[in-house]
Amino acid sequence: MKKVIIFIMFGSILIADVSGKKVFETYCWGCHHQTAVAFAPPFAQIASKRSASEIRAMIADPKDVSKVFGYKRNAMPAFKLKEDELEAITQYILSYKPKDNNSTDTNATDSNNTKAK
Repeated sequence: MKKVIIFIMFGSILIADVSGKKVFETYCWGCHHQTAVAFAPPFAQIASKRSASEIRAMIADPKDVSKVFGYKRNAMPAFKLKEDELEAITQYILSYKPKDNNSTDTNATDSNNTKAK
């Protein structure tokens, strides 16, 4: 959860929480699911294929970005989110990126190879 600090007149501070899950429930839930295919692709699939900037662009301007991605059609509406909401939903989507279980620790391999030589 991202914390945003907003300074108000006379030095008062208001801390507002922007939850990616809350943004999802407000704007995305009707078409997307976190891990299963619904009307639109699941967040796990999106996160495994797209960068944060691509996700942000698709949310803000899906019609034009769909063309850049090579899609022939687009059903996603554009959303006018505040910057903190856009960042929160982007990070929430990316949190569903599948973990790479096949990665190796190159430092351990290198040090083992060095010791063997």
